[in-house]
Amino acid sequence: MLRTVLVANRGEIARRIIRGCRARGLASVAVYSEADRDAPHVTDADRAVAIGPAPARESYLDIGRLIGAARESGADAVHPGYGFLSENWRFAAACAEAGLTFIGPSPEAIRAMGDKTEARRRMAAAGVPIVPGSPEPVANAAAAERFAANVGYPVILKAAAGGGGIGMAKAATASELAPAWATATRRAQAAFGRADVYVERYVEQGRHIEVQVFGDAKGTVVHMHERECSIQRRHQKLVEESPAPHLAPAIKRGLTEAAVAGARAIGYVNAGTLEFLVDAQGFYFLEMNTRLQVEHPVTEQVTGLDLVVAQLDVAAGQPLPWSQDAIVQHGAAIEVRVYAEDPARNFLPSPGTVSRLSLPHGDGLRLESGVVEGSVVSVHYDPLLFKLIATGADRPEALARLAGALDACVVEGVKTTLPLLRCIVGHPEFRRGAVHTQMVEQGAFNG
Repeated sequence: MLRTVLVANRGEIARRIIRGCRARGLASVAVYSEADRDAPHVTDADRAVAIGPAPARESYLDIGRLIGAARESGADAVHPGYGFLSENWRFAAACAEAGLTFIGPSPEAIRAMGDKTEARRRMAAAGVPIVPGSPEPVANAAAAERFAANVGYPVILKAAAGGGGIGMAKAATASELAPAWATATRRAQAAFGRADVYVERYVEQGRHIEVQVFGDAKGTVVHMHERECSIQRRHQKLVEESPAPHLAPAIKRGLTEAAVAGARAIGYVNAGTLEFLVDAQGFYFLEMNTRLQVEHPVTEQVTGLDLVVAQLDVAAGQPLPWSQDAIVQHGAAIEVRVYAEDPARNFLPSPGTVSRLSLPHGDGLRLESGVVEGSVVSVHYDPLLFKLIATGADRPEALARLAGALDACVVEGVKTTLPLLRCIVGHPEFRRGAVHTQMVEQGAFNG
């Protein structure tokens, strides 16, 4: 049995996990850097422990400090949230070595899926379609060019140790390959401490669709249907929804069956997500996120399930309480992520103090916020302010509620992505559900 959970994260996801702990009668421990001393997640928790200076590498990314905070607080479990160390197998292993229950998959599963070329091999062996590309990291730009000529341009170079859209560079022609190689390896080294990159064919105007999966220690694996995540900037998602609009039943069936097969092949336990690209030819595995996703609320809204509570239960050794047939989508849910960024300046972060904050409430609306009025948006962390989720009996009703809610949002003191999100939600193509991953970068929502 679990008693006390240390939440090794910050912001809205820390608050969400603390709420889940409370629902299960578990005590929660927040951690905070000097920059987050007065943050809302610190107040929400039953106890809070300081873990160091503002820079993440000296606080939220310091495994030793986090294990020390767990010991100091008497926690017997650790929930990593998303981002930071959530997909770091060394952190999961350190928790196990310290006698702490890691609320997530095994270090072995995290490690296997964290290396993207290894993940591609594992999924291909399980019968999951993968994007054509190099089976191993490519040693240099010349090797990358040979693989690119094989799979056909455009291609994308990706960090082998990467994920979340970080460490990528696109090459549309052979002349762009060498500069893309230099960019991708530099980004990979800076973000992950490894310069290894591999080559994939770049799927033009594809859709980014992911499948939520959940496994328990008894070997049961289920899916919780799909999410549409095609509206992105710099490979980072802005809008997510479930169900995915206009998804052919045969494609949906293939996606969900492939996701379950992939998770089962690695003995996956707890919550995870398999991400796919979908185009006119079919679908292809992109990567597996071995953690809870930012966009998990849309799945919760349409299935009626609490994924955080389920994570806690499975980590405590309980079997999944649902059969696959019992997990059904009802209605539609759409989530937007509101960042402290300036879309007019290439999404440049906008740190500062939130001097005024007025957010909507009402039927069919859910808010997951990491800030309150007076909160400081630091230069040290991801600038996500809050997520707004609208649910309806169908997609048009969810869209209508979301549009009204976005119009009612007031944030002052920092620039935000609200103007862009209002434009996206009102755009005819989006309203028709005709979406693809390049819409933002191609200027579909400008003006």
